[in-house]
Order: sequence, then C-alpha cells, then structure tokens
Amino acid sequence: MPILLTPIVHKSLLHGYTWAVTDEQLLAELIARVALGQARHVNKILLNIGTALPVPVDDAWAAAAKMLTVPVGTEPWHRDGWMFQVMSWLSAHKAGSKSLINTPQMIFAQKGFDGIQLDFDPVGAISAVVIFEDKATDNPRKTIRDEVWPEFEEYESGGDANVLVAEVTGLLEKRQGIDVDDVVRRVIWKDARHFRVSITVGKLHATNAGRGRLFKDYDTKVQGNVKRRRGETFYVDDLRSWMDSIASKVLAHIAALKAAHV
Repeated sequence: MPILLTPIVHKSLLHGYTWAVTDEQLLAELIARVALGQARHVNKILLNIGTALPVPVDDAWAAAAKMLTVPVGTEPWHRDGWMFQVMSWLSAHKAGSKSLINTPQMIFAQKGFDGIQLDFDPVGAISAVVIFEDKATDNPRKTIRDEVWPEFEEYESGGDANVLVAEVTGLLEKRQGIDVDDVVRRVIWKDARHFRVSITVGKLHATNAGRGRLFKDYDTKVQGNVKRRRGETFYVDDLRSWMDSIASKVLAHIAALKAAHV
C-alpha cells in the first residue's frame, strides 16, 4: 500500500487520518490500473487476493493515457481531482478493509457522490453509509466552507436520498449471501449517514491547530456523534507540480504495460 495513514482526533469535532505517500511509483502503478478500467484487480491487490494480471480491452491504453494527459491550453483540475479520488479510494480501503466501497468514477466531473462506503455491524446490518467528498485544491478552507459544507447540509436534509439508496443497493449486490432488500429496509438512514472529507493541504493546515481551523463548523453542519464526521488531509507543498510528477509516472507505466503486451 503506497499511502501511510496516521490517525487524528480533534475531540468532538472530527476523527480521521493524515495521509503520506510512501511509494510514488507504486501509487502511479495502481492509478494506471484504475485508469485502464482495472479497479477490480487493484481491489484484489489491496485485499491480498492472488489474481492473474488482466489484459486491457481494445484500445484501453489510449483511453487511459488520455485521462492522464492535460490538453494544451487547459487547466489540470479534472485530471488532478480524479487522481486524488483514486488516492481517497485506496486510503479508504486501508482504513476499512471489511467495508464495501464503490470504485472511482471513470468520467471527469461526473455528477454523483465522490465515494460511498458501507460499514457493517457484527450481525451484518449496515452501521454506516459514509459519503465521500474528495477535493484536490490550493484553497482548502474556502473549498470546505463554500463547497463541502453546503453539500453535507443538503445530504443531511435528505437531498439525493434516491441516489444514495441506489448506490447502496448496487454495492450490496456485490456481497453474496445477503437479502439486499431486507438490509436496505433495516437501515435507519438519519443515523446511518456519515461523512468523510478528504482534502489537500499546505503548511497552514498541516498541524493539529491548522486542521482544527480547516474543519471549523463541521460539528454544526453534521451534528451528533463525532463518528459521523471524518476528515482526511494530504499535505503537499506544491500540489500541481506533484500531481504533474505522479501523472508522468502513471503515463510511463501505462506505456510500459502496453509495450509488454505488444
């Protein structure tokens, strides 16, 4: 696993992890596999399940490379945001190895949740439906205040409940030996909704005090037990340069995989 998670707790405000990338090459290789449509294979790697290497279908090589290439004259926000979503997915798997987590979206800026995670109690009932918001940004506090908090308030009020139920049902159908309809019927949705913000930060928000300022008002936007409020931060000094470097490594690995299959 190329990302190290360090637990953080801010009393009643939030709980979660800080991230540190310990192996950029491995991270790039996993992102490349997801870009090739092989998230299922990556999931097996994370679960230490032996599996044969999949071969990309048709011209998946070119499509994957296109995802990681920023056209001349455009900004890299969508590419960087997608790579960060993959990092969030990898981190969520490490923190919740027994959870069900949906795979990263393959279409940039697609409407819907950045991620959904289902946690279960000992008898197999859903204990939490965790809604992800993943943000790769140079302005973390403004992004949380102006974009994330309004989204969470909308979800708390029951907004997009139909979409959430559909997502949960789709995830449950991947687990064998359960009555999906019965599990969904027994969910107490108001209590089950949990939230997870994952965001890039600079030096200003990389300390305990800084994270407290960053996530200010979390407990008023999402009320109740602190377990409902999760916050994750990834410190990077120069976000766009770092993302460019990772994207270059991803593209190189895609090219190497293609060459190996020619």
